[in-house]
Amino acid sequence: MTAAALAHALGTRCTITLIESDEIGTVGVGEATIPPIKLFNETLGIAEADFLRETKGTFKLGIEFVDWAKRGHRYFHPFGTFGKPFDLVAVHQHWLAARAAGSHVPLDDLSMAWGAASRGRFAAPMADPRSVASTFDYAYHFDAGLYARYLRRYAEARGVVRVEGKVGDVSLHGDSGHVAGVTLLDGRRIDADLFVDCSGFRGLLIEGALATGYEDWTHWLPCDRAVAVPCRTGGDGMTPFTRSTARGAGWQWRIPLQHRTGNGYVYCSRHISDDEAAATLMANLDGEALAEPRLLQFKTGRRLQFWNRNVVAVGLASGFMEPLESTSIHLIQTGIAKLLAFFPTRAFDPLAIAEYNRVAIIEYERIRDFLILHYMLTTRDDAPLWRECAAMPIPDTLALKIAHFRNGARLIARDMDLFGPASWLAVHIGQGNAPLFGDPLLDRSAGTAASTGFVDRLASAIGTMAQSMPSHADYLKRIGAC
Repeated sequence: MTAAALAHALGTRCTITLIESDEIGTVGVGEATIPPIKLFNETLGIAEADFLRETKGTFKLGIEFVDWAKRGHRYFHPFGTFGKPFDLVAVHQHWLAARAAGSHVPLDDLSMAWGAASRGRFAAPMADPRSVASTFDYAYHFDAGLYARYLRRYAEARGVVRVEGKVGDVSLHGDSGHVAGVTLLDGRRIDADLFVDCSGFRGLLIEGALATGYEDWTHWLPCDRAVAVPCRTGGDGMTPFTRSTARGAGWQWRIPLQHRTGNGYVYCSRHISDDEAAATLMANLDGEALAEPRLLQFKTGRRLQFWNRNVVAVGLASGFMEPLESTSIHLIQTGIAKLLAFFPTRAFDPLAIAEYNRVAIIEYERIRDFLILHYMLTTRDDAPLWRECAAMPIPDTLALKIAHFRNGARLIARDMDLFGPASWLAVHIGQGNAPLFGDPLLDRSAGTAASTGFVDRLASAIGTMAQSMPSHADYLKRIGAC
């Protein structure tokens, strides 16, 4: 992704060399994305249908969470909004008023994304803002390995030089401490002005050479391992959404592609062994496993600096947050965007580097808080992990947002929030964070009937529109994506 984006933006103004080894496996489990990935592909001039066809991709309207708040309960985090505003008061305030008056319409039913997802249907959002079909967004599921090969062809066609090999040594400038070059195991030496470290958890340059340091967040996000395996698509097939199912020591993902389904169990090793986790995953697949389970170990957190001297860490080299909300590939994308925004001269302006790091840290912390929200709002007490999470101290930035929602159902936004009010609303309500009261602008004594009528009409309109959409599989065929 980084090589392709730099080649597109810089053309022949810089020489770009990509060092990688086919002998080193990739993580390859980050196959679910969030809507900004569309912008990345569009910026590179990649047509959606071509991209989906080349990567065996499918559409994604959001994430279904199963057994998170409590066993037997599920809710949906949609891409897009919940309906369209009725008046000055937010849609969810009308829903709360209607529910207090006895309405049984679920919040999910006010989401166009869920209306389509729950019926296995998909169509592109309408441009007409008067239609409920304009109120949703979408992302993709895709085979990350196929996407990497697709981008390799893209990058090499635009001048990127790929060097096959493994880095054996890193040389630093004696005066500046910048990375001067890397020496491959076969003796070849490659010097450069700027280095982008995409070496994964190892952080070959950012940590191995520059000893940047790491901030550990496992006291908030306790899962530290994952076991992953693909299987044949079965059950309800190519659903246009990701599913996250809470298990005793973590959670399991399900990501449907055209040619297979991706599965994984993210778990806390203090509460389950690797063998038990693998057995749990294998017992909960939709179809026949297509490989042996693969174990991954990680430490949730971030580098103390994302850009240190002349090294920028992108992807897993910069930090890791479990893929609960499909943010791993997005953080690659934002790292690239910031690099282009602050692209250096050979002088490496310290002000630009400091601003890159400031923005990157805020981005990470905002996403971190959103992920913690899922864990600490649980009411499950059937396993030690969930009891610990429900009782754990949380960052002040998150505690403030939770308090605001409980005291008036207010959705407080902060600078650099990746997930907007609708996302926070979905998790607050889905995980049982019931507000004590609603918006005082809503006259509940006179307006309850109006709120109930609005909610009923909105849910009905969404259902009717969703029913008119083609099936997910038919839409993929219609646009030539499979």
